[in-house]
Amino acid sequence: MQTTLRSAVTFQGVGLHSGKPARMTIRPAMAEHGIWFKRTDILLGDRLVPARWDAVEVTPLCTRIVNAAGVAVSTIEHVMAALAGCGVHNALIEIDGPEVPILDGSAAPFVRGILARGVRGLHAPVRAIEILKPVEVKTDSGWARLSPAPEGEGLSMDFHIAFTDSAIGTQDKSLNLANGTFVRELCDSRTFCRQADVEAMQANGLALGGTYENAVVVDGDEVLSPGGLRHDDEAVRHKMLDALGDLFTAGAPIIGHYEGHKAGHAITNMLLHALFADPGAYRFTLCDRLVAARLPGAGVERDEIPAVA
Repeated sequence: MQTTLRSAVTFQGVGLHSGKPARMTIRPAMAEHGIWFKRTDILLGDRLVPARWDAVEVTPLCTRIVNAAGVAVSTIEHVMAALAGCGVHNALIEIDGPEVPILDGSAAPFVRGILARGVRGLHAPVRAIEILKPVEVKTDSGWARLSPAPEGEGLSMDFHIAFTDSAIGTQDKSLNLANGTFVRELCDSRTFCRQADVEAMQANGLALGGTYENAVVVDGDEVLSPGGLRHDDEAVRHKMLDALGDLFTAGAPIIGHYEGHKAGHAITNMLLHALFADPGAYRFTLCDRLVAARLPGAGVERDEIPAVA
């Protein structure tokens, strides 16, 4: 069945790019509601913004959603990944500013807060998006593909990254995201960047809320953030975390296999546009117990959150 939170949970911090303080509360919602953001700092006009692929305004550094009135919320990918990874299908997210708080740079604080409140079932079946044939998009920088799921699987993912800084280098990872894999393997992996990129971004008014504590910053073969890496392959794990959050803007869980090669937010959103432009590439399917058990949030337990986060 579809789910929502048992009770509201609040997070406070600053936006990674804006540097502005933000207070965000995830509230329970009824069945068929989906995931919506509400800007509580805006008093007039349409304050509701759907966390949906066709409301995404393509940016290279984060996922930003905008409604028809121009009201926007940025950097939604980590909380979207947490909702997907915890199996939450319906929520109203109230926020008093333009950007989701970055917290520690991962999805683990969101996961911990959601699971502390608990998830409850609603009286409506889960509809998943089943991929029927491959869909692919390519750019000069990378590519992404969705294809039918291997038999008996829900959502699986392969990801490849390559960076000149040897602290990251080339990394590959493959995961079946069923049965709490996201919580155990991905949720604590933090956003990352090169020291030279930080300086360039801040010169252009971005990454104003970034610190060595809420991002992994590397310079050549050196990790500048205190404590070093949480995983040797933390960078590719975070890319997979981002991809799960971005895929959840499809509006329903996806049954299929995602491949990303140097892919980022813009490429994954392009992939969803290509998917929904081809009615023969997907179908909505009602999930029985066996199918639902293969989705990312099935059977998640609080003690599965990595202790490092």
